[in-house]
Amino acid sequence: MNVLVTGSSQGIGRAAAERYLDLGHRVFGMDIKPAAIEHPAYTHFQADVRDAARLPEIPGLHILFLNAGAQNGEDDISTNLTGAINATEKYIKDNPALKAVLFNASASATSGQEFPRYVASKAGLVGYMRNVAIRLAPQRVVCNALSLGGVITSSNAPVMDDPVLWQRIMDVTPMKKWTTLDEVCDWVVFLTLNNRSMSGQNILVDNGEKDLNPTFVWPD
Repeated sequence: MNVLVTGSSQGIGRAAAERYLDLGHRVFGMDIKPAAIEHPAYTHFQADVRDAARLPEIPGLHILFLNAGAQNGEDDISTNLTGAINATEKYIKDNPALKAVLFNASASATSGQEFPRYVASKAGLVGYMRNVAIRLAPQRVVCNALSLGGVITSSNAPVMDDPVLWQRIMDVTPMKKWTTLDEVCDWVVFLTLNNRSMSGQNILVDNGEKDLNPTFVWPD
């Protein structure tokens, strides 16, 4: 399979790209940062998903994982939502090879708990995912969103490294854990490689936080 991963230079994107490579697929990574992966089957494009006119030509893509994102800043909507739309519309157009599209959304998309622009961007992404799923259904292309709660990544260091805040989070997280990058990659692979019948769904993976005890903890 030819796989595109946006936001591939760190965190979830890098982990997912490496998982696809481990499984023997060809990966095209895209990020505003330089490549963080060296592998004979990996091609990196240093590009900004917000700039639709400059997105590279990548023919024959089978899988799109729209992961590039920003958090708690002025770029949340332009990157998380508009950027995902830019990349999706470019790479689904006239692409008979396409089999799966997956968006990295957030538990915040439905709970509303987090930074205002971030919540708006992720909620918009879930709505857009359903629009894409409807349009791609006649081609038998599955399209879903993965809405994660807390994930153990460097971007969450402000709370993970603060013992008081971390304890507050664990107090309100029913399963008393956050999701690891390996677990996230398991979901990404299942939803794009294994799944061929579920489409238009927003998959919540948050260790029970939203539905069983909704809350949000972050430094003041």
